Amino acid sequence: MLICIPEVLSKAEVADFRRLMDAVDWEDGRSTAGAQSRMVKKNEQLPPDSDLSRRLGARIVSALTSNPTFVSASIPLHIFPPLFNRYGVGQKFGVHVDNAVRGDPLTGLRIRTDLSATLFLGEPDEYDGGELVIEDHYGSHEVKLPAGDLVLYPSKSLHMVTEVTRGARVASFMWMQSMIRDDHARSMIFDLDTSIQALCERLGRDDPEAVRLTGVYHNLIRYWAET
Repeated sequence: MLICIPEVLSKAEVADFRRLMDAVDWEDGRSTAGAQSRMVKKNEQLPPDSDLSRRLGARIVSALTSNPTFVSASIPLHIFPPLFNRYGVGQKFGVHVDNAVRGDPLTGLRIRTDLSATLFLGEPDEYDGGELVIEDHYGSHEVKLPAGDLVLYPSKSLHMVTEVTRGARVASFMWMQSMIRDDHARSMIFDLDTSIQALCERLGRDDPEAVRLTGVYHNLIRYWAET
């Protein structure tokens, strides 16, 4: 399930992020790559343990946990501290799959990566190339979203970032461990929640069928959830 979530950050928030990020030094992005990914990764990143990276990451986590679509789609148990990368001209990230487990040396947090996310911090017309290409059972999907928008997809997916040929692609990326481990179950719960919200808009939250379906929704989470 690939989901695009608009306006996780406002344009003003993105501008503030970019102002702060442009004022500091970046490092080789391969420092956080796994053995296979390191061979195909060519970009820059903010030092993950820097004060700025942590502060900006905390702002993103706060925005995500208050976003109903993100919470409904991911049902997060843990959100790995967001990281930040930049692709200049000639840089790219070849086809790879994300590590199954990520560990944060500062907090000791270790998570199973069920979901990956990219939050775009630049407008599409700021750069050429730099598309995030995600492969699933239905083919390849190119994603290049407006600044402040986020794409969420299963971490098991093969994906890549195409070569940037003009400008610079700036983004934040992160992983989630969901309370619902199974992708198919998580997708059905998201579809059910979306339908319930639409039903409530038309009939009201006190409609008997809406109340009944809300009970089914919570009982399915209760049945599948791992905490």
